[in-house]
Amino acid sequence: MATVALPSHINLSSTRFFKLRNYTSLHILQTTSSPTRHPQISCCLALDRKDDDLSATSITADDNLRIIFAAGGTGGHIYPAVAIADELKSINPRFPILFLGSETGMEQIAIPSAGYDFISAPSTPLIRPLFSPQNLLLPFHLFKSISASCTILSDFDPQIVIGTGGYVSFPVCIAAALKGIKLVIQEQNSVPGIANRVLGLFADTIFVAFDSCSEFFPKGKCVLSGNPVRASLRRYVSKAVARSHFFKRISGDLTPQLVLILGGSLGANSINIAVLNMYYQMLLEQKNILIIWQTGVYGFDEMDSLVKNHPRLLLTKFLHTMDLAYAAADVVVSRAGAMTCSEILAAGKPSILIPSPNVAEGHQTRNASIMASIAGSKVLTEDELDSTTLLDAILTMLGDESLMAEMSEKAMKAALPDASAQIAQSILSLVKKGQKL
Repeated sequence: MATVALPSHINLSSTRFFKLRNYTSLHILQTTSSPTRHPQISCCLALDRKDDDLSATSITADDNLRIIFAAGGTGGHIYPAVAIADELKSINPRFPILFLGSETGMEQIAIPSAGYDFISAPSTPLIRPLFSPQNLLLPFHLFKSISASCTILSDFDPQIVIGTGGYVSFPVCIAAALKGIKLVIQEQNSVPGIANRVLGLFADTIFVAFDSCSEFFPKGKCVLSGNPVRASLRRYVSKAVARSHFFKRISGDLTPQLVLILGGSLGANSINIAVLNMYYQMLLEQKNILIIWQTGVYGFDEMDSLVKNHPRLLLTKFLHTMDLAYAAADVVVSRAGAMTCSEILAAGKPSILIPSPNVAEGHQTRNASIMASIAGSKVLTEDELDSTTLLDAILTMLGDESLMAEMSEKAMKAALPDASAQIAQSILSLVKKGQKL
């Protein structure tokens, strides 16, 4: 193995990922985060030579399958891609996989943390409403983004590109279509956005989480797979073990009940405000209740300055062990993002959903409606949400064991836990056959 030292000032997000002659892959050995949260290369790059020791495991044609993921913006776009990548790596650890995302998005931290190579690609946000004056230069910026994406694709030379959403996904996927590279997209929501509707015209295969979503895409391209969730969520962990991870000492004679409140990866201000105005009353009056409150990145500092410390409350900006958080929970309070809904189903948890009214195409309202139908989720609209209605909904649900058992059973029946495996196998089949599924 040959190593090439890089100057310490080189930023990964601005370094082009070149395809190098006589080398099969480029691996990031170590990254660190600067105070500005941009990953910096702190050591060197390792390059695997094609002519290394021939006694090593031989490289088959499948080993040379090069894969690019385009994903970014929020965890709802990033973690499905990671779940698919993990499944592909479990099939063949030698697959070279590269993630493309925004330089300023959470993916530039989340992807390297998940163990994958990442570089930034130019993205072009679409401002709402569509005919906003701010979109006048959209065609120009989009052309630049597509051109830059074409260069990256030429350098890495992937056999397939997988888009899971976010502004960065559109130009990368269009570039793949222009270059004749096999393209698949994965739509998490019940109603696709404008970008994926356009990409559906060029994609070889479209993986959808809801059957109703197929009507928005060309016939014959859609595969109903469900949303890919992290493998850790599919592993059983007892409530007692999971709770001990967050609360080292759980005292009291009553059986504890845990409420998991999720503000999303970036934050949900209205949920945080409602919880802020009722959490202390709930802890004071209900001696057996535990709360894990994930505020989201943007809401944490304000909530942290206002919330009183309590031994039965865990306040955090982000949960790195979501599998344990779900396992510990009796009830989940959350927005109705597609991936969160899929995780709730996979974990088999009763839920109270507050769909965001600010999401394009009304995705979350539709998601919440479907969750109410298939899993019995309680839905509170933004207009209905306040500290009183939220507290009443939580206590009503926790006070009815038979209702929670019924909701849990419905959720598990509706879940599609093998989505990652199905998508990974379909991708390999698509590449191998050289034709649409």
